[in-house]
Amino acid sequence: MKQEKITRFIKPEDAGMKWYLVDAKDQVLGRLASQVARIIRGKNKALFTPNMDTGDFVVVINADKVKVTGKRETLKSYFRHSGYPGGVTVTAFADLLQKHPERVIENAVKGMLPKTKLGKKIGKKLKVYSGENHPHSAQKPELISFYGEK
Repeated sequence: MKQEKITRFIKPEDAGMKWYLVDAKDQVLGRLASQVARIIRGKNKALFTPNMDTGDFVVVINADKVKVTGKRETLKSYFRHSGYPGGVTVTAFADLLQKHPERVIENAVKGMLPKTKLGKKIGKKLKVYSGENHPHSAQKPELISFYGEK
């Protein structure tokens, strides 16, 4: 007897959106970003569908205390181009972490999401703050930790 494959189509409201809180203090940037991207995309759920937004919201606090390994603190740089001739802007990791620590985590997570309309929509579910305080306490985010931290 041949078993037929069935594609399930679920609605975003059936996925049950939740809010999570992640503390980035002393976390490695890439490992943190991959886990956050997984939650935002919805891959940690049994109802994951690639063409639907089934992910959860993630609030990241203490973005200014994130770590990188090796020599990345001095060698890593961020590249932007305005679209005009000579419009290249290169920013060092240490400078960006000092001026706009939220952008470090946002760039890392958004680089792991699809580069489509759905990826841009999913990227808006990430909320990053440099300090301990965040304005999303009314949503009662659930604190989660990665890699066996205490």
